[in-house]
Amino acid sequence: MSDTVKGPASYFPSIEAKYGQPIAHWMGLLDGAGEKKHMEHVAWLKSAHGFGHGHANALVAAWRAKGGK
Repeated sequence: MSDTVKGPASYFPSIEAKYGQPIAHWMGLLDGAGEKKHMEHVAWLKSAHGFGHGHANALVAAWRAKGGK
């Protein structure tokens, strides 16, 4: 078995390094961002927090996989 992280979580180290907050911080912000479609959350992270598309998309995908709406 490989310990390599795959999928959206593989972006987490670079998200934390680039945006200066732990993933739990961003997940908490998404929890409070209201019910939106996936791409609406992506657009919100990009416009309100300066995320690049790939990082925002990965974060939203991981958040939604854990039950975010």
